[in-house]
Amino acid sequence: MVDNTSDETFITLDLAGNEIGPLGAQHLADALRHNTTLTTLNLQHNEIGEKGAQHLADALRNNTTLTTLNLQYNEIGDKGAQHLADALRNSTTLSTLNLSWNQIGALGAQHLADALCHSTTLTRLDLSYNPIRALGAQHLADALRHNTTLTTLDLQINQIGSLGAQDLADALENNMTLTTLDLQLNQIGDVGAEHLANALRNNTTLTALHLSYNEIGGKGAQHLADALQNNTTLTTLNLSSNQIREIGAQHLADVLRHNTTLTTLDLQHNEIGEKGAQQLADALRNNTTLTTLDLNQNQIGDKGTQHLADALRNNMTLTTLDLHQNQIGDKGAQHLADALRNNTTLTTLDLQLNQIGHKLDNGLKELIERNIKNQENLVHSF
Repeated sequence: MVDNTSDETFITLDLAGNEIGPLGAQHLADALRHNTTLTTLNLQHNEIGEKGAQHLADALRNNTTLTTLNLQYNEIGDKGAQHLADALRNSTTLSTLNLSWNQIGALGAQHLADALCHSTTLTRLDLSYNPIRALGAQHLADALRHNTTLTTLDLQINQIGSLGAQDLADALENNMTLTTLDLQLNQIGDVGAEHLANALRNNTTLTALHLSYNEIGGKGAQHLADALQNNTTLTTLNLSSNQIREIGAQHLADVLRHNTTLTTLDLQHNEIGEKGAQQLADALRNNTTLTTLDLNQNQIGDKGTQHLADALRNNMTLTTLDLHQNQIGDKGAQHLADALRNNTTLTTLDLQLNQIGHKLDNGLKELIERNIKNQENLVHSF
């Protein structure tokens, strides 16, 4: 797929999934040496390997227009990462680099980290689904202490563990540019969560932290909650698919009573149950900033739903509530319907895979549609 501003000026070239291999990458590299208009190149899933990465890297040293390069799924390994790192030292335009699913280990991460200490243009680096482990995380943490341009770092599924989380957390205490950190599926546990919580006490730039599937329990949730009492920058916290349970929900509810910046809280699949839902509902009565709450798969049942419905009567900021697969029947649905007759702000309500009758389900959809139209009319009035 090609995007262009005129018939003769290519801006975006998408060759994803074409098996161009190293030779195809070489031809494209030759073009990059002379092209002065291409800004985005997508070569994901092309089996270019280490050699293909080298060809592209050599071309990038002198290219002055490419800003986005996607090399996902290309088996470039540590050697390919090294070549690209060398190019990053000289590149003056590349701002987004996707190297996910590339068999890059700690050595490749070290090369990239060294380059990041000198790069002044890269803002987004995706290293997800690579085995960089704790040592690789340490190298990247060292880079974060010096780099002043990177805003997004994706390290999900990298086996960094609690030690890797500690190194990154230590770096975050002084880093002033990173806004999004994705550490999903990294087995950081409660200990890793504690380290990150300590960083949140001092960090003033991170706005989104993704920690789903990390074996975080009530203790880890407590550490994060304590840190968020005073943090004034984090707006998105993703703790989905951990084991925070009722006690963890209680700690996070305490945060919602005081925190004035968090807008999105994802707690899906955390076994918080009816009691956890009650704690969060009590906090929502007075919270004036949270707009999205995901409680998907938490066994809250009709009782937990009743508590949340009661909160919706007072809360005027929540716009999205996900209660997907929560053992909710007609009783719980009726509580929500009663609350929505007065609530005018909730515009998204997910009740899929519950046990709600057809009539009540349609009634809830109509109430949500009414809210959507009301919000649209409000926007148009300005």
